[in-house]
Amino acid sequence: MSTPPKLTPLALTEVRTYSLHGRRSKVNWQDFGSPWQSGGSVHDFIAGLPKILAAADLRRIAATWAAARRQGHLVILGFGAHALKVGLSPIIIGLLRQGLLGGVALNGAGIIHDAEIAMVGQTSEEVEAVLGAGQFGMAEETASFLNAAIAWAARENLGLGEAVGRRLLTADFPHNHLSVLAQAAALGLPATVHVAIGTDIIHMHPSVDPAALGEATHLDFRLFAALVSRLAGGMYINLGSAVLLPEVFLKALSLARNLGHTVEPITTVNMDFIQHYRPLTNVVRRPTLGSGQGFALTGHHEIMFPLLAAMVTELWQRGETSWV
Repeated sequence: MSTPPKLTPLALTEVRTYSLHGRRSKVNWQDFGSPWQSGGSVHDFIAGLPKILAAADLRRIAATWAAARRQGHLVILGFGAHALKVGLSPIIIGLLRQGLLGGVALNGAGIIHDAEIAMVGQTSEEVEAVLGAGQFGMAEETASFLNAAIAWAARENLGLGEAVGRRLLTADFPHNHLSVLAQAAALGLPATVHVAIGTDIIHMHPSVDPAALGEATHLDFRLFAALVSRLAGGMYINLGSAVLLPEVFLKALSLARNLGHTVEPITTVNMDFIQHYRPLTNVVRRPTLGSGQGFALTGHHEIMFPLLAAMVTELWQRGETSWV
């Protein structure tokens, strides 16, 4: 076996170069952030963010949101229960009251945390501490109230979200001002709830009426599809739902288009602290293929959503639709 010839290093003497001054670069100093000055306003803070990557996306999303509402287009927020557990109810309610959100959609767990907050001002049990004894999810008041509201929804031909919101108001719980469903009902704004059977603690209680549950949540799906049918020029935000609401949104969009609603262009946003396949596919990419734009923002709900809400509120209250 012959020995291969010794490898000769490439010579660098004939390398062709170019001038840095004429090169197109992706980062420019004019897009850099500004250091914080004590005593500044929220507007100053936002203006000082870099105009690069996620900070640039935040600006575009807030500007698109404000512009959509200024033009009378719809903005819908879909959110998982974790958004309530990290204290975002007052911020979501504030956006509803300002007219910056035209409707909200929750999963089944959302009504549990929303109702418990309204009833006693606290929620989210320590699962590990009670699961071994078979006590997880066995709070009597939560199940009795919600299952009664769901049965009432079916009798009155109401959606699940509206029924729970109205029953919360009727019960006049001490913390109703922190309930997204109660405040949406008080404002006359749509709040739909989308349930998967067996995922929520109230499904384990003898008070559950499965037929009423299915009927009420199916009506909410149709109501949500009606909202989605009006999304042309507007925005859909998915906050922290990894599977259920992205699936519901895609089916609602398909149903709306099947019935002749164009529903484009639209802007979609997925916000989560981990980016999952389904929301990226069913919220960010697929719905905007024909016309529109999709964004994915990564970060903790309790930081990212208040920041976005502050940005759009600032634009809205200033009568502006873009950042200088």
